Amino acid sequence: MSVSDIDRTMTFSVGAQSEEDIKRILTTVYEALLEKGYNPINQIVGYLLSEDPTYITSYRNARALIRKIDRDELLNTMVRKYLGI
Repeated sequence: MSVSDIDRTMTFSVGAQSEEDIKRILTTVYEALLEKGYNPINQIVGYLLSEDPTYITSYRNARALIRKIDRDELLNTMVRKYLGI
């Protein structure tokens, strides 16, 4: 390894989740919340704003599933979808 190799900035990137994966997880979480009698939209928004997993039921493994989604990536995707870009 040369000095020039040490001075270079390395980048690291984790593979982004596909929109299909995000949609599948959100749909499962939505359905689990609905089945348990909650308002799914309010609960998911509460989770996204607070990152408090107790907004999401553990029924059908929904709480564990939603924690697999990167919140920043999800919000980015939602804004792009809303704006149609």
